[in-house]
Amino acid sequence: MATKKSKAFKQLHVCVDRIVPYEQKIKAAEIAVKHNSANAPRALARLPGVSNHPAKIALLTGKKWLSGAELSIGFMDGSKTQQQRVIDHAVQWMKYSNVGLKFGGGRNSQIRISFNADPGSWSYVGTDNLTINKNEPTMNYGWLEDDTDDAEYNRVVLHEFGHMLGAIHEHQSPKGGIKWNLNAVYRYFSGPPNNWSKEDIDFNVVHKYSLDQLNATKFDPQSIMLYSFPGEFIVGGVGTNENTRLSRRDKRFIRRMYPKPKP
Repeated sequence: MATKKSKAFKQLHVCVDRIVPYEQKIKAAEIAVKHNSANAPRALARLPGVSNHPAKIALLTGKKWLSGAELSIGFMDGSKTQQQRVIDHAVQWMKYSNVGLKFGGGRNSQIRISFNADPGSWSYVGTDNLTINKNEPTMNYGWLEDDTDDAEYNRVVLHEFGHMLGAIHEHQSPKGGIKWNLNAVYRYFSGPPNNWSKEDIDFNVVHKYSLDQLNATKFDPQSIMLYSFPGEFIVGGVGTNENTRLSRRDKRFIRRMYPKPKP
């Protein structure tokens, strides 16, 4: 039985959180506020012994794009088929969000997509993309090939563009209800193909965001931002869904984040 489980787990493809290095967080916060003044944190209470150090303020700064912005998107590599399939799926977000996606940009694009940066799948979150050096990708699709199943393209592309628009992993929502079977989680993710350290596993899977960091909604088991985890990873033995489409709450959340102007 253990052998069958391990074989099944090898097919578990999960996105890795992509964050700016600590030493660049102040710069990222400055860029975020310059792009969208609404990202500025609320005034911090001046309590005895508490300082408004720039690093502390940076951790409370938002990452939302300016509503109505048009983001330039360029491909750094990949076949024409890979590129077109990403475009075909990514534009679904535009139906519900007041943020435009302008494909066909070059190396100076705000969002730069690679298929070869590494074997993983990831994207920087929101305006953090503006902090990354122009010769580096801000989004990567390490396992999407020309002939990858269309449902997998839809799942992965919508997920990563969700991060790009500012959404987080649903399993790390502070309002999420997942209780992990930590022994199984550590055992799986510490081995191939991930080979993560305990700190990596805690950061990418176990730990939840603070309510101060985002406008969290009720946990959505249908969200495109939730990966499918087997029941062995979760107390109670019930796994999460294999979500391949935007849920009703995904659509509602992005409408609220980037409301379209009323007619």
